[in-house]
Amino acid sequence: MDVADVLVLQASYTNPIHAEAIALVLNHYAQDPMGGGQALAPDVLQQLPGELAKRPHAFSVLAFVGGEPAGLVNCFEGFSTFACRPLVNVHDVVVMSKFRGLGLSQRMLQKVEDIARQRGCCKITLEVLEGNAVAQASYRKFGFSGAQLDPEHGRMLFWNKYL
Repeated sequence: MDVADVLVLQASYTNPIHAEAIALVLNHYAQDPMGGGQALAPDVLQQLPGELAKRPHAFSVLAFVGGEPAGLVNCFEGFSTFACRPLVNVHDVVVMSKFRGLGLSQRMLQKVEDIARQRGCCKITLEVLEGNAVAQASYRKFGFSGAQLDPEHGRMLFWNKYL
């Protein structure tokens, strides 16, 4: 891969090319076993960029290889009460199957870090499945580690309750 063929940028939700790329790459992720194994509903894919645009603390990073959508990171700014500063939570990290192994996740995460630093954030957080060793290796390579406050009490767990 020629580095000139790779473009990593912050998406504009109102740009039709970016909106289409977000839907395409996110649906690819949803169909992967690590994303749940089922395609997203067409209306969700159609509405997603507009709904993200309504959220001022949302941003996405896209990767294109040779002009083709290749990767996506969706992020949301949160707030650390302990640091009294904003933080960025990485919600989705996706690299299309045919572009895996090219270092795109590292490049997209670097763009996320650049944006987080510009916003004065104190940290970047993310969740990863226990069984997703490839993603865990990528995140460790970038400098992420399992979160904990006091090793005696173990690592933090991510829980949810569907509504």
